[in-house]
Amino acid sequence: MTTEQYSERTRTTAPTVLPATGRRRDLATAAGGILLVAAAVLVGRVLQDANGSLQVRWPPLLASWDPHLGPGTPAAVAVAVVVIAYGPGLAVRLPWRRLLLTGWAASLAWILSLALVEGWYRGIARRLTTKHEYLRVIDRFDDVGAALRGFTDHIVIGPPGNWPAHVAGHPPGATLTFVGLDRVGLGGGAWAGVWCIVLGGSAAVAVLITLRALTGEHLARRAAPFLVLAPFAVWTGTSADGYFAAVAAWSVALLALAATRTARFPAAAALGSGLLFALTCYLSYGLTLVAALLLAVLVLARTARPAPLFLLGALTVPVVFTLAGFNWWEGYRQLVERYYQGAGGVRPYSYWVWGNLACTTLAVGLGTVAGLRRAGASAPAALRAVRHGSATTAQRLAVLTLAALLALLVADLSGMSKAETERIWQPFMVWLLPAAALLPGRDRKGWLAAHAVVVLLVNHLLWTGW
Repeated sequence: MTTEQYSERTRTTAPTVLPATGRRRDLATAAGGILLVAAAVLVGRVLQDANGSLQVRWPPLLASWDPHLGPGTPAAVAVAVVVIAYGPGLAVRLPWRRLLLTGWAASLAWILSLALVEGWYRGIARRLTTKHEYLRVIDRFDDVGAALRGFTDHIVIGPPGNWPAHVAGHPPGATLTFVGLDRVGLGGGAWAGVWCIVLGGSAAVAVLITLRALTGEHLARRAAPFLVLAPFAVWTGTSADGYFAAVAAWSVALLALAATRTARFPAAAALGSGLLFALTCYLSYGLTLVAALLLAVLVLARTARPAPLFLLGALTVPVVFTLAGFNWWEGYRQLVERYYQGAGGVRPYSYWVWGNLACTTLAVGLGTVAGLRRAGASAPAALRAVRHGSATTAQRLAVLTLAALLALLVADLSGMSKAETERIWQPFMVWLLPAAALLPGRDRKGWLAAHAVVVLLVNHLLWTGW
């Protein structure tokens, strides 16, 4: 099968591959997700009250009890109602490009309205200026070269002038982003927050483009409302992790376009994908695991043709940073030491290895959990079909979402993600949401409503800090 024939097939495959049965198993899986969250709350409360070792006030989330309303409340409710009522229908009817633009706009509205529940200052302008955040060190990058050469000297707690937690916990690409905004006149927390929200919202568009290239337009359209109404939007506005998720998502999208030859310039797409993946690795150490998704793209497209140009792009960013004086591997080694100097050395692995999954359940929604059950059930047959080149669109979607789940589970087992994963794992979670497209069409509005209710409750009953 040629790549042109492959691309045409993924767009036109009929939706009959999606079974309409299994509602009881979907509901049972969702109930299991609720029990997991309840157990994490109850056990977490006991542990935290006993010795404070969890280092969070409202386990398993990094949050505190703070019932409140805000200026974003009416807008958030309105966005949720509109997406639930009209989203599935519009996703089917809108022309493709208009769907992408509408999806981005709706995603931005959802993220922004949730952030504004806390008000403009507390919800957006202040978030990235707190003592742990990137904007606290902008003045220390007046000489960027010197800052990069000495970056690893300030990661571990002890020497004078160690970096704040989030600066120390990431390669310097993250901080340099905000330094760059400051240099072009967009300094301060408000501009940084807007940057993260606007780019964070674009991750949904990148996922839709990827789905269309790899699994067909029908499933991409089915997934669109779930991507727009993403539960983790609570933590996208405004944390830098939403920005990281977007960069990673566009890397995957460009590789999918290059691999399926659906981009106008496939070579440029492959090169751009490599550049963005390398940038992703210099935004967050843990996002090297996005490689699992990139590999899944090549497997699903059944080609390695983009690999040379992808690797060329992926090598460019490390070469630049290394020549500038930053050693990624040394930075990671120092980070591990810093991690265990702080809360990471206190938080018990025995709780967080499953408590993190409760955080994920809240951040992706019960519909996604039910969809992942369907993806997992089809996994053996899907992997065999992919190997033989006979996979249906639903099977390809299952493989893609399970690759993201695998990356997330590796991050979990590593022990370097204890707590705060509702925020940190956004680059993986955005790829789990399309699993909800595997749910029967008659149930989609109900699952969307369940997502929205949980999001609105979390955002209005808790102060999440992001």
